[in-house]
Amino acid sequence: MILSKKHIFLLFVSISLLLIPASAIRGFIEKPKANFDGYLRYVESPEYRNSEECPILESDLSVCDPNLIHIAMTLDSHYFRGSIAAVHSVLKHTSCPENIYFHFVTSKDFDFQQLTQTVMSIFPSLSFKVYSFDELRVKNLISSSIRQALDNPLNYARTYLAEIIEHCVERVIYLDSDVILVDDIQKLWSISLTGSRIIGAPEYCHANFRTYFNDNFWSDTKFSKVFQGKKPCYFNTGVMVMDLGKWRKGDYTEKIENWMEIQKKKRIYELGSLPPFMLVFGGEIEGIDHKWNQHGLGGDNLVNSCRTLHPGPVSLLHWSGKGKPWVRLDQGNPCPVDLLWAPYDLYRLSLHL
Repeated sequence: MILSKKHIFLLFVSISLLLIPASAIRGFIEKPKANFDGYLRYVESPEYRNSEECPILESDLSVCDPNLIHIAMTLDSHYFRGSIAAVHSVLKHTSCPENIYFHFVTSKDFDFQQLTQTVMSIFPSLSFKVYSFDELRVKNLISSSIRQALDNPLNYARTYLAEIIEHCVERVIYLDSDVILVDDIQKLWSISLTGSRIIGAPEYCHANFRTYFNDNFWSDTKFSKVFQGKKPCYFNTGVMVMDLGKWRKGDYTEKIENWMEIQKKKRIYELGSLPPFMLVFGGEIEGIDHKWNQHGLGGDNLVNSCRTLHPGPVSLLHWSGKGKPWVRLDQGNPCPVDLLWAPYDLYRLSLHL
């Protein structure tokens, strides 16, 4: 897609509006950092500091501090650049960046020490921990899906967060690696999960829910009765507020694994990690404002397909789908929405400015 000068100017104005800083105090010294395998020359993030209104943290910076906001993400070689941009956007737009604690889950085969050092070099003041995920735990449960990328065992790590993360952490926001925050994540963190609700996420009830499962599912009442008496809607698992305390008590990891075992035998859906979540939580989601997941910006499987923003306010942009903004930017063929992602990119940042 070739952008005219007019389009570029309009997008620059839009980006400028989105990048109005929050009340945190920021420094803007950017230093090139050392290579980490294929990750070439990331620059150091600006330093973000708390505003005066932020809750005071305990002196030992314990992961159990009740004043922390917990965010879980996965890290791998293909999406590392997206993850770094997502972290950058979270810190930039929150008024209490020092109260954010990141839980990064990566493959057991990844170089744990180098990965930790690389994240520290990009975000020297970041509070975080890297966890090793044993992919053998889930590998034999994964069925092939319509896209090979969906079969990556790390896509299923979100199912095991309640086991991976320290048990003193009872609430977490899970974010995919292809998102950008343009609002204060404290607002998302403050959303209540009422009653027995375990997950909060935007729901899309206009979508045809039946299409997420095949005839093998709907024709067998012992499967389809799982939705009896419920009004399930599609939800995207790339942005979720999760009550890990309730999750542990209800052993929801085992419930998801049970559906994955059925899938291996009966083939009741075609997608990857999403359907088991829908089978367990469909109709029991705490619906939150759609502005917290403007999804689908990656486009569909067609070459050079671009999506536009949905009408209404935006707090989080999500490049779900096949196309990723860093790939299209490097190819010199970005979609207009990709230019909203570029200012958060800390990989050879000067190429986009």
